Amino acid sequence: MITLQNLQATEKFAAVIGEVANAGDNLVLTGELGAGKTTLTKGVAQGLGIEQMIKSPTYTIIREYASGRLPLYHMDVYRVESGAWDLGLDEYFEGDGLCVIEWGKQLQDAAPLDYLELIIEKDTIDENKRKLTLKAFGPRAEDFKIRIEKEWGH
Repeated sequence: MITLQNLQATEKFAAVIGEVANAGDNLVLTGELGAGKTTLTKGVAQGLGIEQMIKSPTYTIIREYASGRLPLYHMDVYRVESGAWDLGLDEYFEGDGLCVIEWGKQLQDAAPLDYLELIIEKDTIDENKRKLTLKAFGPRAEDFKIRIEKEWGH
C-alpha cells in the first residue's frame, strides 16, 4: 500500500505512472466518488508530457490526448450499463497509447484482459490523504506495476 499525504504527492505519484507507461498499458482506477480518479489522470497526463487540460469524460465516455510521449486514452465508464462491447474500447486497450479507465470494473467482460488496477481510498481523518493499492492482472500489468514501484522508490 502507498500512502500519499496530499494533493501534490498524489500528482507526483501519478506523473511517475505517465513517465514509466508503455504503449498498450491499461490502468483501471477504482475508488468512490471524489477519491481523486480524475486528479490522478491529470498527473498521469503531466508525466506523459501532455499540456492540454484534462477533463472528466463522464458524458463522452472517452477523451483522447495525442500531444504527449504516448497517446492518453482517458475513459470514464461509470454510466456504461450494458453494450460495452459495442463501444470498440478493445481497440484502445491493445493500441499505441496508455488507457486510463475510471470505474473500469463496470466493463466486466469487456474490460482489458491485462490491466493494472489502482485502488484509491480516502483517509477517514485527513481528507487530503490517499491510500493506494496496485493490483496487477496479467504479465504486462505486473511489469507496469514493477516499473511504477521502482521509479516511485518506496
